[in-house]
Amino acid sequence: MDNVNEFCGGSAQGTYTAEQIAKILGVSIRKAYNLCESTTDFKVMRLGKRCLRIHKESFDRWFNAQGGTS
Repeated sequence: MDNVNEFCGGSAQGTYTAEQIAKILGVSIRKAYNLCESTTDFKVMRLGKRCLRIHKESFDRWFNAQGGTS
């Protein structure tokens, strides 16, 4: 992998993208980014200025605790 942008093009194993989080939650991508930027309830990694990766296991635990089903 040559750079962060190449990595940001797709989801790494064990992580979600903000776009995937938006689909799971049924919200806009902007709301998903806002949630990821403001929460400490699940692990979020920032790669560069605009690329986020969300740890699947910690997000799934949080989501299920909210009463969500995946």
